[in-house]
Amino acid sequence: MTSPATSPDPVNLPALHASHGGHWLRAGGGPTNAVSKGDAIMAAADTPVLLLNAPLVASRLGYPDLSGLDLLEAFAFVHPARFCVPTPRGLAEALGLPQPEGDAGVPDLLQHAAGALIAACRDPEWFEREGAWSALQSLERLRWPWAQVLKPHIAKPERAERWLFARLPEWEEAGERPAPRPIELSPQAVTDQLARLTGESAEQREGQRDYAQNAARVFAPRPREARPHLALAQAGTGIGKTLGYLAPASLWAGESGGTVWVSTFTKNLQRQLRAESRRAWPAKRADGTPPVVVRKGRENYLCLLNLEDALQGGFAGRAAILAQLVARWGGYSRDGDMIGGDLPGWLGTLFRKRGIAALTDQRGECIYAGCPHYRKCFIERAARDSAQADLVIANHALVMVNAARARDPAARPTRLIFDEGHHVFDAADSTFAATLSGQEAIELRRWIIGPEREARGRRRGLAARLAELASYDEAGGEAIAAACKAGQLLPSDGWLQRLNENAPLGPVEALLAAVRTATYARDESGGIDAGYGIETEASGLPGEVIEAAGAAAEALASIRVPLIRLGGRLEAILADPPDWLDAQGRARIEGARFALAWRIDLVAAWESLLVRLGGPADPEFVDWLAVDRSDAREFDVAIHRRWLDPMKPFARVVLEPAHGVLLTSATLTDRGAQSIGSDDVWASAIARSGAAHIEGAPMLSAAESPFDYATRAEVLIVTDVAKGDLPALAGAYARLIEASGGGVLGLFTAIRRLRSVHGRVADRLARAGLPVYAQHVDPIDTGTLVDIFRDDPRASLLGTDALRDGVDVPGHSLRCVVLEQVPWPRPDILHKARRAAGGGSQYDDRIIRARLAQAFGRLIRSKDDAGHFVVLSPAFPSRLLSAFPPGTPVLRVTLDQALQRVAAGVGGMQSLPTQGALLP
Repeated sequence: MTSPATSPDPVNLPALHASHGGHWLRAGGGPTNAVSKGDAIMAAADTPVLLLNAPLVASRLGYPDLSGLDLLEAFAFVHPARFCVPTPRGLAEALGLPQPEGDAGVPDLLQHAAGALIAACRDPEWFEREGAWSALQSLERLRWPWAQVLKPHIAKPERAERWLFARLPEWEEAGERPAPRPIELSPQAVTDQLARLTGESAEQREGQRDYAQNAARVFAPRPREARPHLALAQAGTGIGKTLGYLAPASLWAGESGGTVWVSTFTKNLQRQLRAESRRAWPAKRADGTPPVVVRKGRENYLCLLNLEDALQGGFAGRAAILAQLVARWGGYSRDGDMIGGDLPGWLGTLFRKRGIAALTDQRGECIYAGCPHYRKCFIERAARDSAQADLVIANHALVMVNAARARDPAARPTRLIFDEGHHVFDAADSTFAATLSGQEAIELRRWIIGPEREARGRRRGLAARLAELASYDEAGGEAIAAACKAGQLLPSDGWLQRLNENAPLGPVEALLAAVRTATYARDESGGIDAGYGIETEASGLPGEVIEAAGAAAEALASIRVPLIRLGGRLEAILADPPDWLDAQGRARIEGARFALAWRIDLVAAWESLLVRLGGPADPEFVDWLAVDRSDAREFDVAIHRRWLDPMKPFARVVLEPAHGVLLTSATLTDRGAQSIGSDDVWASAIARSGAAHIEGAPMLSAAESPFDYATRAEVLIVTDVAKGDLPALAGAYARLIEASGGGVLGLFTAIRRLRSVHGRVADRLARAGLPVYAQHVDPIDTGTLVDIFRDDPRASLLGTDALRDGVDVPGHSLRCVVLEQVPWPRPDILHKARRAAGGGSQYDDRIIRARLAQAFGRLIRSKDDAGHFVVLSPAFPSRLLSAFPPGTPVLRVTLDQALQRVAAGVGGMQSLPTQGALLP
């Protein structure tokens, strides 16, 4: 890092900055001038200029072909795997430079930042030097704009640099970890461990101590098989639940020798858990192994074989430059995690989204031990590290998928903690669903057959992956050939266009064509004209759909049967191995057998789905047909099946095999139950946890938040912004952001309204020094948008559901949350079925109260936080008010009254007259 006292010389290149507030251009060594949009575009087109986040600048200028010297690309090359908020303020902080004074000071900063990066390259102590010279030679051949700028400052090493794949360390096999010893945790030991983790000087919180004792109960030996200790623990914000459950978890792992899995729903909590776990475990054990491992799905990690293919010509143009920068990162990454790990979230958005996705194992195409990089694979390393870890931090979907498809059932975790437990129901709903769609079917075809015609890439079909088997085992070779022949019956490239032209190829495409026709014919939602996706119930279907479903089911059976035969041949070879089958070959066959079992189950689920079409409805499931569309553009056609209650398979697959499970959240219970005459605030939590489907009653506990909501927060229900009045809605948002001075998180239930509001307010607010960022508008990933918002107290952020429950921004940066309306559930087919089974309008109210509680939870993250929660709704039902913490002031006010209170701040509200209707 460069300190401000030794600020580097600026680079003598022009620099351009564009925001909603205007455009500024600084010549090399010259002054900074405000310029028109046209002049800014002309300057960028004439000569390479220094930029920060070229896609965002291009969006601001309305000039999509913009290119130049993007400082973020240079930062990713010089400092791979290092964090940087992609804003002028964030770049200055990352490089140790003075903050710019407003937009007009940004071009000067860009010139000094370029100088700082060049100075780093010349520094003999440059930590990331290894591999830089070789990468720069490749980038120069790709005509990367920065190559000529950096080349004079990166000396050729005396020795040839090792290729990335030679530099990465190999993982080592370890013996199977013994089963954990059955132990009982004493209350005093748990209390003492909590004190060690929080520190002697930390405030002693009775609520946290009680919570830790309740969490400790799931670590006791279970009374009998299929009857785990199940605890539901509500912990209000500020209780300290993370350390509350890590205390007994670390104690149990240390004394029993077992592994605890903590599952979260958001990546933000995973990062927080990794940081908090350092209080209980060192970064490395004495033998060098990590006691704490973050584990994600395969699609999150860099696939080295995909990267090698990209580096050797599989990628072209800008994507090839991205591959080189990712290779630089791969040499310094902690764990190869590309999604939420130490790869900058903004890197992929500088190029194209599919570039990052194409470098991961998105399609389950891994060839396991057949890969030349198998021994260095980030995914395999994470799997082996997690088998020996004391704590594994994962996500809900991975935990459930592993439980359902574990390669080694004996390796399933016996102690599970589901943090953000209110999301377990939704995660189970997705995990145990069955969807036969065009996109899913074509992926299966590619997995079976491999590349066809002029397809590029290293993807291999069954015949290529199991060539050794085909040459050795005649029956296995025949099964592969039969599967590949039957795979031709699945959709192929161009299937969606053929459906539009009513010219499907094969029985599965014919089924999808019939589904599409029926869905359009039966739609009454108005979604066709609005450009949204459409759907229809899978009942009373026309004969064409039923007939096509029968033919498609026969085609799927013709695929499944040879896959089963092939799986049998693989098992036979493993049971009686030939002389040529070495350890690597055995691992390759075991990997293929696992992948086969997954596809066999998938095809069987599709067959089951089709067989029921036209027959009597199964009360356990909800089936429907859908055409998925975005802005009137079709991208998939599907038949869906969901469990009416997905906690039934969750209980069977996840809960019953476990010994102890804790579900915890700040919003488990439904406080509104009492307002409708029920004393059981836990009924909804029990129903959505799976507890009703296992033996024994769950252990219930609740710890109220220690925060003083009565004096630190205020809920304002604005009654004079009419629903559907977009100009009024945009005006309300703009005035609230101005009154608050930024720091506003705006939450929307529809992307179109979000875009409309942003388009109406962004320029006006930027000119006032109040930048507004927006999901689905700015070409920046959600995690980076939150980083930008957190970094700038005058910034505001507009978004949808992903921001309602995944944003942790304590402090002054978030001081006002604004909802555009009451978050009513979307009345789709699945929701209507569950609503009918769950109590009608009461089911809706539980969902809305939970959403309101989660959104309100974004506002107060620490005892020093304060702010307003604003709902722009003239008709906010009083029965929903129990969503907010007890004691929180709630007022119905006009917009002008709300603006007064927001401008005064929570601390200044006492000086205002009581305005509006104060609600109980």
